[in-house]
Amino acid sequence: MLSTPSSTPAFTRVCDALAWGVLGLVAILAALTFRDYGLGWDDYTHAEYAALLLQGFASGFDNRSAFSFVNLYAYGGGFDVLAALAAKILPFDLWETRRLVGACVGLIGLAATWRTGRRLGGPLAGLIALILLATCPTYYGHMFFNPKDAPFAVTMVIALWGLVRVFAEYPRTTAVGIALLGIGMGLAVGARILGGLAGIYAFAGLALIVAAESREFGAAKAMQRAAGFVVALVPAMVLAYAVMALVWPWGVVDPLNPLHAAVYFSSFFEKPWRELFAGQLIEVPDMPRSYLPQLMALKLPEIFLLLGIAGILAAIVGFCRRSNGPQRRATLFVVVLAAIAPILITFVTRPAMYNGIRHFVFILPPLAVLGGYAGAALLAWLAPRWRFAAIGAAAVFLVGIALPVVEMVRLHPYEYTHFNHIAGGVKGAEGRYMRDYWGLSFKQAGSELVALLAARGEQPPAGQLHWKIAVCGPHRPAEVALGPKFDISWEPRGAQFALTLGEFYCRPLDAPVLLEIKRDGVVFARVYDIRGKDFPTLLTIPAPQ
Repeated sequence: MLSTPSSTPAFTRVCDALAWGVLGLVAILAALTFRDYGLGWDDYTHAEYAALLLQGFASGFDNRSAFSFVNLYAYGGGFDVLAALAAKILPFDLWETRRLVGACVGLIGLAATWRTGRRLGGPLAGLIALILLATCPTYYGHMFFNPKDAPFAVTMVIALWGLVRVFAEYPRTTAVGIALLGIGMGLAVGARILGGLAGIYAFAGLALIVAAESREFGAAKAMQRAAGFVVALVPAMVLAYAVMALVWPWGVVDPLNPLHAAVYFSSFFEKPWRELFAGQLIEVPDMPRSYLPQLMALKLPEIFLLLGIAGILAAIVGFCRRSNGPQRRATLFVVVLAAIAPILITFVTRPAMYNGIRHFVFILPPLAVLGGYAGAALLAWLAPRWRFAAIGAAAVFLVGIALPVVEMVRLHPYEYTHFNHIAGGVKGAEGRYMRDYWGLSFKQAGSELVALLAARGEQPPAGQLHWKIAVCGPHRPAEVALGPKFDISWEPRGAQFALTLGEFYCRPLDAPVLLEIKRDGVVFARVYDIRGKDFPTLLTIPAPQ
C-alpha cells in the first residue's frame, strides 16, 4: 500500500465514501435502464442451457442433457442458472431478468476491483480504479448482456483480489483471504477453463517470493515457508473445487473433463467466417497479431489507457525494486501478469479473434487496478511538492473521465460499441471495425416498427395471419422484439419488410426506409419496406448454415 501524508483516517473515510457513492450511482443507473438492453446472438442458447442444468440438478443429474448441449457444456453455467432462478421470483420476464442479473454481477466486479486497488495502493488507488472501470464503456456495456465474458471478468477479479490478499499476508493466511481465493478461482475456472490462468499467476507470485527469500534466508528456509503457505491454502483449493463443481458440473463428472475443455478451446472449433478489421475483411483465424492491442488502443477511454500503461510500468519498477519486500513484489507481479499476460499470450499464439475485445473483458479490471495505482502514486508524489500541479492532475483526470461518460450517454444502450477519440468515435470506426456485433439494436428497431404499424393501423396482407419480415442479423432477438405477429426469415422474397443491422454483412437495399436506429450519425439498424420489391438476399456474404 502507498505510504503518503494523505493516507489518514479522514482521507480514507472520504475515499471510501466516494467509492460507495460511485457503486450506488451505478446501481441506480442500472436499475433505471436495464430494460433498455436488447438480446444478443447467444441469449436463447444460454437460457436453454440453464433450463437443462436445472433439470440436471433436480434429477441428481440422472438427466444429463446439459452435458451434451451444443458446446456450452464446456463452459460453466453459473450465470445462466442464477438468472433462471432469479426469473422465477422477480417480477420481470426472463430476458429482463438476465439483464438485471448481469448488472448485479457487474456491480460485484466493480466492488472487487475497488477492493483490489485499495489493497494494492491505498484508498485513493481503489477509488480511481473503481471510477476507471465504471466509466469504461466496454465493461459497463457488456455487464448487462454478455453471458460469458462479463461474468468471467468478474470471477477473475475476485480471484485476483484473493491472490493480492494472501500474498500480502504471506506466509500466514486468513480465513477471508482463503475464502476469496477459493471462491474466485472456483468461479473463474467454472466459468471458463481459461480461469486456470489465475493458478499460473499464483505459482509465478510464489516462485518470486521463494527466489527473493532464498537470497535472504537461504533456500531451505524459503522452501519451508513456501510449503507451509501452500498447506495453509489447501482449504482454498478444496473450496475452489467445490465451487467449480457447483457452477460447472460437467467439469467434475470426469476428472479429465477440464483438460478436455482446455484441448477443445485450444483450437478454433467453428467454421471460419470473415470479420471487418482495419477496413479489411479477414477470416477470424487469420487476424493479425495487432488485433487485440490495436482494438484496445481504439476502444478504451484515453484516460484508462494512459493510467493503465503507467500503472504497468510503475508496478514493474516496484517488483524489480529490492527495497520492497518479497510479498509486496509478488503482489505487484501478480497484478501485472493479470493485466498483460493474456495480451502477450494472444500476441504469441495468434488464436482466432473476433467480436472486438469482448473475449478480453477480463483484463480490464486488473488494468483498472493498475491505473488506480498509478494515479494515486502520481498525486501522492505531486501533492507535497507542487500542490497546483496535483490539482491540475486531478482536473485532467476528471476531464478524462467525463469524456467516456458523455459518449456512454450518447450511445446508450449500445455503450459496448464505443470507440475512443483516437479512433474518431463510432463514426470514425464506421466501415473499418465491427460495432453492434451482438445485434442489440434489434430491440429498439423491432419495437419502433411494431409501434409504427399500429399507429398507421396497418394489418398483414389478405391471406396472411402475420407479417413476413426478412432479418439480417440474430433472429431470436428479432423475434422477441417484434412479437408474435411477425414471421421471420433470412429470405427476402415474399416478405413485406426487411430488418438489417448496420454491419458490413448486411446489404444496403434500394427500398424505402421506414426507420433507422442511429447513434452519432451511424446506422445501427434499419427497417425497409420491401413490398413490391424483389431482392435475392440481404447478405453481402453467404447466409450462415
